[in-house]
Amino acid sequence: MKLAVYTGSFDPITLGHLNVIQRASRIADRLIVGIGVNIEKKGLFEPAERISLAKQVTAHIENVEVHSFEGLAVDFVQSTGAQVMVRGIRPLTDTAGEFTMMMANRKLNPDLETVFLMADGKFTHVSSSLIKQLTPLASDAQLSEFVPAGIITALREKLGHRTT
Repeated sequence: MKLAVYTGSFDPITLGHLNVIQRASRIADRLIVGIGVNIEKKGLFEPAERISLAKQVTAHIENVEVHSFEGLAVDFVQSTGAQVMVRGIRPLTDTAGEFTMMMANRKLNPDLETVFLMADGKFTHVSSSLIKQLTPLASDAQLSEFVPAGIITALREKLGHRTT
């Protein structure tokens, strides 16, 4: 059984993240979505909220599990027994940073393979930062172009109340 782990902050989870999760779930027998917790950084959503939202929008994918972790992603991946780390890439500008991280992870765990999946073209511009800017101003229909519909209410509660 091939186990893979896709790590990130998912704050909030976007359609780009979900696209990578769906595709990674087709190439792994089991996929763990690891939600990183940086105790020194204040996120939009608390870790428990991010886990709940990720579970909600991935519930239809049978081989996906959602867990949180603290510390290095490479250590979390190793703790799961996986030998494959999935990384999502949006624009080409992400590539240099991801390549550097892959090399560091390989130094820390030579048995770990990193697989890069580029989000579908229609999601390459979607980022958590963009979502935070759009939410107070955009309609629900507009937001649904960037995030799963199931998390719009939670976003509204955190960032703004406009709905249409």
